[in-house]
Amino acid sequence: MILLQNISFGFPGGDLLFNHINVTIPSQTKSALVGNNGMGKSTLLKIIADEIQPLSGNINIQGDIFYVPQMFGNFNHFTIAECLRIDQKLHALLKITNGEVDEEYFEILNDDWEIEERCQNALQYWGLQNFKLTQKLGELSGGQKTKVFLAGIQINQPDIIILDEPTNHLDNEGRKLLYDLIGKTSATIIIVSHDRTLLNLVDTIFELSNQGISAYGGNFDFYAEQKDIEEEALHHDIHAKEKALKKAKEKERETLERKQKLDARGKQKQEKSGVARIMMNTLRNNAEKNTSKLKSVHTEKISGISGDLRDLRSSLKNFEQMKVNFNDSNLHSGKILITAENLNFSYGKEKLWKENLSLEIRSGDRICIKGSNGSGKTTLIKLLLKNIAPFTGNVRTSEFNSIYIDQEYSLINHNSTIYEFVQTFNDNAMPESEVKTLLSRFLFGKDTWEKTAGVLSGGERLRLLLCGLSISNKAPDMIILDEPTNNLDLQNVEILTQSIKDYHGTLLVISHDEVFLQEIGIDREVVLN
Repeated sequence: MILLQNISFGFPGGDLLFNHINVTIPSQTKSALVGNNGMGKSTLLKIIADEIQPLSGNINIQGDIFYVPQMFGNFNHFTIAECLRIDQKLHALLKITNGEVDEEYFEILNDDWEIEERCQNALQYWGLQNFKLTQKLGELSGGQKTKVFLAGIQINQPDIIILDEPTNHLDNEGRKLLYDLIGKTSATIIIVSHDRTLLNLVDTIFELSNQGISAYGGNFDFYAEQKDIEEEALHHDIHAKEKALKKAKEKERETLERKQKLDARGKQKQEKSGVARIMMNTLRNNAEKNTSKLKSVHTEKISGISGDLRDLRSSLKNFEQMKVNFNDSNLHSGKILITAENLNFSYGKEKLWKENLSLEIRSGDRICIKGSNGSGKTTLIKLLLKNIAPFTGNVRTSEFNSIYIDQEYSLINHNSTIYEFVQTFNDNAMPESEVKTLLSRFLFGKDTWEKTAGVLSGGERLRLLLCGLSISNKAPDMIILDEPTNNLDLQNVEILTQSIKDYHGTLLVISHDEVFLQEIGIDREVVLN
């Protein structure tokens, strides 16, 4: 059972990240926390895991917690056993089996005589049986580090499991193992993830936003359906407010015109009847006051409707205005772009792949490169682009232009400003005003144009690249995406998906996100062994 009451959090000297959050999570349920980047999802997980303290509020948690963080840099100098907080138990067991009878060792072990067996089974489950518990975490790859912490779930057998983006560095095999583990465990689970397959394994979705936190009783597909219904209702409300605003303005105009006609008619009658000048001035002043009062009433009503309309429009999905209008590639469909024959690579004497690779890439192909961690997916991309030389075989390419977008968005010069970077795509001399309008459409306001690109998050870098592509007069013949969704929230994954769906050139993708691959229309796979 997890109960959060009136939880507030903010960083020193800054605004509150969230305020008066209330969450109840029953025991043995599976929940996910979703929301845009910057809403504080990871922070809320850390508060539940007792890694950080809130500014205010009460926390009531029943059960032991095991927390799998998103970043592992702080653990690199620890051993695997220390990371999993089992080093003292293992040390105590070793002392006891060596004949030492100190009571302290028995207290630390706490009758957990099967700790070593669970460690072996868990490491074997995750394919880590060749690693020793005394090995430093910093010696492992990103995927292996994730698997170490996930192995800690089976070793520690906690009541509550907290997972922050657990599939970021996992290959397909690792993801399937995690899905299976989530499906079988009876522990209480809270997940932050953009992996929609994983999110469909939960019972409840909690959405964290500027308005607070909302619960949706179902998995991610159910949540997405409810959000679509809400979005449709929002569009209906906006349309109704637009009609009300138009009607209010017409009513104001008609009322003022009628009042002016009545005032003019009354003035003519007064002049004909010989009313004294001082009385005429008094009557004119009264008429002006009445007109001003009438106008004020209408202005207040119009202002209220306009304010409601602004609030409704601000709730619309941001990606609706971030559509990238890709120009068609100049290459005719089916033209051979790359031919690779008997290709292989070596980081020493041993070949990277068991069998040499031969493949052909034609204009218009939408290809996914798959394989386990360390199978050489990125290496293959570099070989095909002739960035590195093969150990065996050869690569022939025709003339085409491409853009390579890796998971770090290293194409972006970290030292250039946001405005300077998008100008590098301005090959059609688009006027400055139009460039800045596009920047604003991609959520880069005037106050960000001089900001250096190096401080941007993964989602912001994606939006900056898409903005640049929308400015360019010519779409690339080939777009290469290397794990593009790893550092994105669900909203930015949707922005990327919608943009790539509209692209008609050649697509080469490395990704373990099956839903993303299905939605962008992959029609061919290259599997590395």
